[in-house]
Amino acid sequence: MKYYKVLGKNGFPCHGGSGQWNLPKNGKPGKWMPKIENISSCVRGYHLCEAGDLIEWLNEEIYEAEGRGKSVRDGNKTVFEQARLIRKIEGWNDRTARLFACDCAERVLPIFEKHVPNDSRPRKAIEAARKYAGGEISAEELAAACDAARAAARAAARAAARAAARDACDAARAAARAAARDACDAARDACAAARDAAWDAEKKWQTERLMEILSC
Repeated sequence: MKYYKVLGKNGFPCHGGSGQWNLPKNGKPGKWMPKIENISSCVRGYHLCEAGDLIEWLNEEIYEAEGRGKSVRDGNKTVFEQARLIRKIEGWNDRTARLFACDCAERVLPIFEKHVPNDSRPRKAIEAARKYAGGEISAEELAAACDAARAAARAAARAAARAAARDACDAARAAARAAARDACDAARDACAAARDAAWDAEKKWQTERLMEILSC
């Protein structure tokens, strides 16, 4: 099993913990970190993740890593008594992180544009982010585009909330008239199942796209 460790700049933790990890040097893995006994998820031990969990931990630096000794698997992470960093994933940097974010944002852009077809601010913000990653525009120009996109998103969210509230009231009145409690429960369960399926599909796509970027 291949594992990864996500860290902040220069090997410092970014998801909890303290101290600095031993970094790989001259093409050789970093030294093994000191052994920690009585490991416990989110409490004690060295936390590594698998490729399928990387998108939930992304930060400034990604390393291929390995663990040894006792281990505990807990959801989206595995805790080891000892671990070391094998190599830094050079394909992950400020530029590729921005481009990955653009790829993900573009996938949901049609949802926004379906409801607000005449508002191009989010699309322009994504285009600006790509240009900034390529060194074509300044940070000030990027910030202006992002501010406009956030304003558009807030306006759309307020409109969606009002529409949702109206729909919820209408549905509640209809359900009350029909005394359709069981039907409402079934619909709620169906929505939850659909939401979980959509998340699984999106996570799969994001993971595949991320691994493509990291392999470059």
